Amino acid sequence: MDGLIACADREQSRIAARLYFFFACIIITLILVSGCGHLYEGSLGSTFKEANDLFSRGSYKASLDKYEQIIREYPTAADRALFEMGIIYAYSSNEQKDYQKSLACFQRILKDYPGSRYRQDSEEMISHINNVTIKEKNIIAQQTQIAALEQEVRNKESENTTLQKKIETLEQEVKNKESENAAQQEKIEGLERELKSRDFLIQKGMVSKILIEKSERRLSLLSKDKVLKTYKIALGGNPNGPKERQGDNKTPEGTYKIDSRNRDSRYHLSLHISYPNERDVKRARDLGVSPGGNIMIHGLKNGFSWVGDLHTEVDWTEGCIAVTDEEIEEIANLVPNGTTVEIKP
Repeated sequence: MDGLIACADREQSRIAARLYFFFACIIITLILVSGCGHLYEGSLGSTFKEANDLFSRGSYKASLDKYEQIIREYPTAADRALFEMGIIYAYSSNEQKDYQKSLACFQRILKDYPGSRYRQDSEEMISHINNVTIKEKNIIAQQTQIAALEQEVRNKESENTTLQKKIETLEQEVKNKESENAAQQEKIEGLERELKSRDFLIQKGMVSKILIEKSERRLSLLSKDKVLKTYKIALGGNPNGPKERQGDNKTPEGTYKIDSRNRDSRYHLSLHISYPNERDVKRARDLGVSPGGNIMIHGLKNGFSWVGDLHTEVDWTEGCIAVTDEEIEEIANLVPNGTTVEIKP
């Protein structure tokens, strides 16, 4: 019987994980797509930032109050405020989460804002929350059924044999699933051994070069032209072509060095790339513009480490190269200042 309860708990955890993944994708689109800048300028942009910062710190009620203020004071941005309120009401870490209030926010967008850019996402959220609610009700019903069987065993000793068979059948189903989990665990352990072997090679080999291939969204650590490890990356919001001027949201192309690092970065940790080089300066001078600068390899914006490698679904920086917080820590430990950085198209 305990095995069946554990099975039900795992199912509930998987539902929560799927809902968390769905919310993460929506939040990436809303927050990271604007890059290192802001979605709005002026007081509206400042108010949205305050609401987002409160959400990032786990102050969900205060964040909801701030979005209510936006709805009152900035009617033209009310659809986005409603959408973010819907996310907060359904967010898994919110102890006061309320699916009905979340659905009400998304339904209001469909009713009152037919031309909203958040209409399709609202429809998807309504469908997803309804599905999760149904599945949670099924889990509760299953747990209630288990409790009833246990009470029946205690109250009716004469029926123990029949009920025990039911329990054994259910436990066998759990064991079968555990066998499947064991096979998956073996695969995981094999991947972990492979990873440890690769990390051992990295520790033995000295990283002599960082190769960034923009078209592949890939960063590789090399030792004498041998690839030691690769990482998925996100680039500037306008990734095609070399950086020409300040503010063009392009990631540079060329050969540079790691010339400094910042552990107090707003993006967890950053390695500074020696852009612009002489070629970049000449091109900008010929165009009569500033070449810009402050190009980094960095992690995620502080407060968003939970996004993990989902951030690579969108090119969101202002020209920098972004990896996860764990990955920038690893890269920083392996790559000394002075390391060559080659950025290819």
